[in-house]
Amino acid sequence: MTDAAAPPATICIYVGLDLVGDGLMKLPFLRALRRAWPDARITWLAGKGRSAFAHELAPLVRGLIDEVIEDAGIGSRAGELLARPLAGRRFDLVIDTQRRALTTLIVRRIRHGAFVSGAAGFLLSDRRPRVPHAKPKAMIRQMLDLIEVASGLPARPEARLAIDPAAEQEAAALLPSGPTYVGLAPGAGGRRKCWPLENYVALGRRLAAGGRVPVFILGPGEGEWVEACRAVPGALLPLQTAADRGIAVMPMLTIALARRLAAAVANDSGAGHMLAAGDVKLVSLFGPTSPDKFAPMTPVLRVLRAQEFGGEAMAAITVDAVEQALMQLVEKR
Repeated sequence: MTDAAAPPATICIYVGLDLVGDGLMKLPFLRALRRAWPDARITWLAGKGRSAFAHELAPLVRGLIDEVIEDAGIGSRAGELLARPLAGRRFDLVIDTQRRALTTLIVRRIRHGAFVSGAAGFLLSDRRPRVPHAKPKAMIRQMLDLIEVASGLPARPEARLAIDPAAEQEAAALLPSGPTYVGLAPGAGGRRKCWPLENYVALGRRLAAGGRVPVFILGPGEGEWVEACRAVPGALLPLQTAADRGIAVMPMLTIALARRLAAAVANDSGAGHMLAAGDVKLVSLFGPTSPDKFAPMTPVLRVLRAQEFGGEAMAAITVDAVEQALMQLVEKR
């Protein structure tokens, strides 16, 4: 950037690739990025593969990203150091979100005004954090650090995600205004990360007895749980209802549903990150994985770990403890 005080007009963000789960975890970074530079043209560069931001998650990041470049073939081979990536295009600011030194040296070859990277302890970066600086454990916190280093201001993931009006309309039809809805997301990518389904069912029964409506968020791989969840008095399974109506179940529908919940409970899972993207008040359950690395980012978050209850397995977390934490969030203004 020619003027250090001027905000960048063009920004390039380098990543290797974005699977859907990766993209969901990176949403707070995108929201903070747009909050920091509301008028910049932002290019998302996936140098080594596809990006879900160009496909499954594209509707969510409308207004946050202006351009997605996939499978760019940038960042793998030493021979790339002899060329200028992206045919010599120039950006006021380039942010490298990965930490492999060779890749960083290649990405740094993109013409730029300022270059920010955490690789080698920010040794290759034009701007560096204030010392002392400890590398955060959480991937998303590491990414937010890059925004803070580049801007000199705290990263605030406040820019609103775009939601398809059709998804908002469908969410309103599935969860009409009036009742107090509480979300329960019992699934996860690995069953060892799941709090037992019978505990979610027991919690749902307690919610129903207290006049709240339990809303089970079940993914396509959790069909064997549908019957047990539907047996909970008054329970709703909005994603299954949408599918029965022939409506495509996409992440934006889950996020739109999250905005209609008073609070929710989820495991360390993609569903948890989707609920967090809807800014819901969330109880996040952890056991074999680390919340320091993987906890979702939402304005009101309560983490419960199995280790707090004397165990490593998710079953160590008691229904009473989850209910108490959840009710505190439901009643919190």
